[in-house]
Amino acid sequence: MNPSLVPARPAGTLRSLVAAATAGVLLVLAGCTPGTTEDDRATSAPPSPSRTGQPLVSQSPEGFEEFFEQQVRWQDCGDGFECATIDAPLSWREGGSGSIELALKRHPATGASQGSVLVNPGGPGGSGVEFVGSAWSRFGERLRSSFDVVGFDPRGVGASTPIMCLDDQAKDEALAQSFDVDDAGLEAMAAAATAWGAACKERSGELLGNVDTQSAARDMDLIRALLGEERLHFLGFSYGTALGATFATLFPERVGAMVLDGAVDVTLTVDESSAQQAAGFEQALRAYVEDCLGGPGCPLSGTVGDGLQQIRDLVDRTLTDPLPTQSGRRVTQSLAFLGIAVTLYDQAAWPALTQALQEALQLGSGNTLLFLADFYNDRNPDGTFASNSTEAFRAVNCLDGRGTTDPDEMRARAAAIEEAAPTVGRFFGFGGLACRDWPFDAVEPLEFGPVDTELPIVVVGTTGDPATPYEGAQALTETLGNAVLVTFDGEGHTAYARSNSCIVDAIDAFFVDGTVPADGLRC
Repeated sequence: MNPSLVPARPAGTLRSLVAAATAGVLLVLAGCTPGTTEDDRATSAPPSPSRTGQPLVSQSPEGFEEFFEQQVRWQDCGDGFECATIDAPLSWREGGSGSIELALKRHPATGASQGSVLVNPGGPGGSGVEFVGSAWSRFGERLRSSFDVVGFDPRGVGASTPIMCLDDQAKDEALAQSFDVDDAGLEAMAAAATAWGAACKERSGELLGNVDTQSAARDMDLIRALLGEERLHFLGFSYGTALGATFATLFPERVGAMVLDGAVDVTLTVDESSAQQAAGFEQALRAYVEDCLGGPGCPLSGTVGDGLQQIRDLVDRTLTDPLPTQSGRRVTQSLAFLGIAVTLYDQAAWPALTQALQEALQLGSGNTLLFLADFYNDRNPDGTFASNSTEAFRAVNCLDGRGTTDPDEMRARAAAIEEAAPTVGRFFGFGGLACRDWPFDAVEPLEFGPVDTELPIVVVGTTGDPATPYEGAQALTETLGNAVLVTFDGEGHTAYARSNSCIVDAIDAFFVDGTVPADGLRC
């Protein structure tokens, strides 16, 4: 497999997967079991009124005034949504570098609007335009009634000026590639990553060197100013929590109500993040196996450890003997892993994994695993791709930081990761190779620390989150200082709009009323 961190996307995007792969199955989410009562919550006044309705030109950094002078021209784009495109600098580090486009989509408040809430679904590489269109109806009724909900495609993503790399056929082949981890395999892995980066540079040019998270956070400040908001109200999921933490570090005085759900630990190195994420997926897979063994129709047998070993043996075999499918395509080890991993983002998708394992273990076929992997990769049945999320994911990560490429150190780290995560750890141990020969250098890292914001930042963590493990939420709360931690006791990735009313009510009250959840609230 081409190694790198697994894209961390909000579980809400799996609803179409669940509907397609588990048709007829009744899925019930857990109820609310809060650890504190409504009376236990700390209350503060709502954020100071800050909406002007006009672009805040005076807040432009020197040399970028023209971008803050533009008007956002919203147009109806169906189903109650409005869309717009704005210009942003190609480079925030160099005035006069040219411009790129950023795509926006919003649903106006269904009642009297208190302003705008900007949302980001994660990734990096997730489309906020697509996300707000599909997820808005699952947000809390109070939030939807009181705020215009605005999604945006970050620079390099989707309908904004996009990162382009390989054509569809070459991308399809690259995503299916699997590699052994001997010397020859690692060299082949590095060569494939180098070819990918060179193709990105050829087709994307200087944009490829300007899609880092700090630049995207500055785009958020531009969007805030153009919406006429003195302070940014923000709801970020997964990687979106890194965007939010970056914005709060750069512009603490411009933070309004900010909720960071499925939080990442922004202080970890790339290698440390890989190890933490591997452990998260291992924990989630263990929870799935335990649940599977306790129910009907499970293709696994024996103890939980036995079931995990059976999955590991299956994935091992696909390296040299990919699974056949009705389409004629074969499920390689990379595709097998992604097909398993995508179902761990939401407990509601576990029946799809059971179906996939039944086919693979009992029939020797990979039809459902391939369907799941294609869903993860945004691949259409005709071989085209619905998004450039994979391209943007690697481009952003390679600019934000680099993992080690020293062979001995990589092997030592890989061994430690696999010891902690025996079933999935092998897919997280050599991520540094993905960026070893990237055409642009990583940006100067931002120093994170306590932030002085008007309201405390609300950090949300899910105890069984595979992609952004709960430890990340605890760490981000401590790093930001002026922050409170809300916990969802459950499985899956992120909590708001997919967990229970306890989470939704707490987040909605924070945005609408300025009621800060008590630090340590458990739902």
